Amino acid sequence: MTAKVVVVGSANLDLVVTAPTLPRAGETVLGEAFTTVPGGKGANQAVAAARAGGRVAFVGAVGHDAFAQPQRDNLASAGVDVSLLRTVPGPSGVALIAVDEQAENLIVVAPGANAALTELSTPDREAIAGADVLLCQLEIPVDTVAQAVATARDAGTVVVLNAAPARTLPAELLAMVDVLVVNEGEAEVLAGRPAEPGDLLDLVPRVVMTLGARGAAYADRDRQRLDVAAPRVLAVDTTAAGDAFTGALAVAWAEGRPVEDAIRWACAAGAACATKFGASSSLPVRAEIDHLLGVSA
Repeated sequence: MTAKVVVVGSANLDLVVTAPTLPRAGETVLGEAFTTVPGGKGANQAVAAARAGGRVAFVGAVGHDAFAQPQRDNLASAGVDVSLLRTVPGPSGVALIAVDEQAENLIVVAPGANAALTELSTPDREAIAGADVLLCQLEIPVDTVAQAVATARDAGTVVVLNAAPARTLPAELLAMVDVLVVNEGEAEVLAGRPAEPGDLLDLVPRVVMTLGARGAAYADRDRQRLDVAAPRVLAVDTTAAGDAFTGALAVAWAEGRPVEDAIRWACAAGAACATKFGASSSLPVRAEIDHLLGVSA
């Protein structure tokens, strides 16, 4: 059975510069290579899920500018259904990204059209209701995320929320989430203190915490606790590794894999992504994930 995933989220064009080091406040650093890459957490996770083998539809917005078509083409070329991607007046979303020699990055996002995604249409809601998994992030208005999540809850669609970028969220929104995906910083914002996955179970029933090269940790209200290691790789760019992880996790969850298997596969997707430069251009296909997982087993 092919996993059906609907992603409601952001689409950006990433303007990426590599440099020996990342700048500090007030500092100018001489960069090296420059490239433009379609990105945005929503679009990245849609592409990641499609390349991981899911049947994916994307709900989002681009602007009336030269940055719009590369984003639309990137999604479509990955096999993502873009019939629900609307065009709105004004600029598209843009992300300014600097990547250093240690594969660490700094990112500043100008939301553009993503901020105009304020209301879901009837076709949007029908797509969510017909999916196995709804996948959302927080680069679009939170009210829109809440609309999508409520639609999924009413239809019995599993809700996976990647609570990124970090921000506090209404308790009523979190109460409708089935699987929360966070990194350590995002978990700290939600909990109000440094937190383990289990510390968030008063908010949601299941938590997956990404730990970078260390893998991921999991906890749920059934008292299951897991620590899952990631395959060891030579990382060159971690920009989209979290999106690769989350997109693959959504597919694995929709396929009904056991929790530990799903997280281990997602860790392999994130690791494979980190071995290549770029955002959407680095997201691995299913065979790459399976290969890396097999090699590291």
